[in-house]
Amino acid sequence: MRLAPIVLFVYNRVQKLKETISYLKKNIYASESDLFIFSDGHKDNELDYQRVKEVRDYIENIEGFRKIEIIKSDKNKGLANSIINGVTEVINIYNKIVVLEDDLIPNPFFLKFINKGLEIYEDSLDVISIHGFIYPVKSKLPDTFFLKGADCWGWGTWKRGWDLFEKDANKLLKKLEEKKLTYKFDFNGSYPFTEMLKHQIEGKVDSWAIRWYASAFLNDKFTLYPGKSLIGNIGMDEGTHCKNDQCILNFTNEDIELKKIKKIKENLKAKKIIIKEYFNKNKKKFEIINLLKKIKNRLAKFF
Repeated sequence: MRLAPIVLFVYNRVQKLKETISYLKKNIYASESDLFIFSDGHKDNELDYQRVKEVRDYIENIEGFRKIEIIKSDKNKGLANSIINGVTEVINIYNKIVVLEDDLIPNPFFLKFINKGLEIYEDSLDVISIHGFIYPVKSKLPDTFFLKGADCWGWGTWKRGWDLFEKDANKLLKKLEEKKLTYKFDFNGSYPFTEMLKHQIEGKVDSWAIRWYASAFLNDKFTLYPGKSLIGNIGMDEGTHCKNDQCILNFTNEDIELKKIKKIKENLKAKKIIIKEYFNKNKKKFEIINLLKKIKNRLAKFF
């Protein structure tokens, strides 16, 4: 099996990055994989400069991979531009890729799962990506299954998949509205993905992930998910809707057997479980947070 290069995006969180690297090095295939590290530049203040310097001092001494290449940005691109540019640069050379960020901790079988999935579904044009994270639910999910769209926490894709990425959020929103797909795009009305896309257009957020999801969704492509999450997130204490102990560190240390699913289509039973046990359960929380953000923005404008 020809292993896909790992592309890791880092910024100014050296402690979280150390945990990510620690877990990644324990992976099967880690020592046989090439690692590309994209280090975003600092913002215009001394504190950020020092934090980015700490990260860059650390990554210069990382070992445990077949080859390590570090790409440093002289300016602060922001996460979205850093990922879009970095993924494009590497995938155009290697044709496939595994993507991680500096707050994701993979279990020992993550690289095996993503690489095997990339190998099995390489010629299945309806499949756009392989994903390592699955939403935390109590009900049993299939070992692997498909959902329409794409996701962003520990994933792999091919050049043919990434070539479908549309950077223009206006175009994506227009197509969703013209085709009357916003309800389905919002996981049957259970999560405000369309609103996130609008926030991207308005400049309230800068998210590559919402555009990646919309690009895959509008092209009727599917992502393969594991029935148990192979990824934990240790960055959720920095301004998002989930608490670490409730939903993000709930990942397995088990290996997941990956067999090719002959008929590529969305698993509606799995989707129903995820909507009921995760999105609907947290819907009120999301609505309150969005309301508070709107109030905060209005007060900021007023004052």
